[in-house]
Amino acid sequence: MTSTTPPRERPPESGEPCPAIYQELRRSEAFGQLRRSYRRSAAVLTAAFLTVYLSYVLLSSHAPALMAVRLVGNVNAALALGVLQFATTFLIAWLYTRHAGSRLDPVADRLRAKYDEARTEASHLETCTCAR
Repeated sequence: MTSTTPPRERPPESGEPCPAIYQELRRSEAFGQLRRSYRRSAAVLTAAFLTVYLSYVLLSSHAPALMAVRLVGNVNAALALGVLQFATTFLIAWLYTRHAGSRLDPVADRLRAKYDEARTEASHLETCTCAR
């Protein structure tokens, strides 16, 4: 004979996330703002990186005479642009770090504090299985 009652979910361990509290936060405007800001910055910086990288590839394959131009001594345009790719990669990483530190991290920290507060409050309720 089978039971018609749904199986009880295993309560999360103390370090596991609480799905009910997370879903509530996920629907909040702050969470939506965080996701939009992250996606926008990631898209812009990815586009910048791909533009620099693909420009080098296209110049190498379609403008070999331009890439062979000597700039100083044995340094040609191809070498200079190749080194410039490393510089732009570090610049993009730095820009993302600045953006995350000033725009993303404060919102994420507020959401995390809200989550922790809700989880602490829920742990005092006898019916909550999330924070036990």
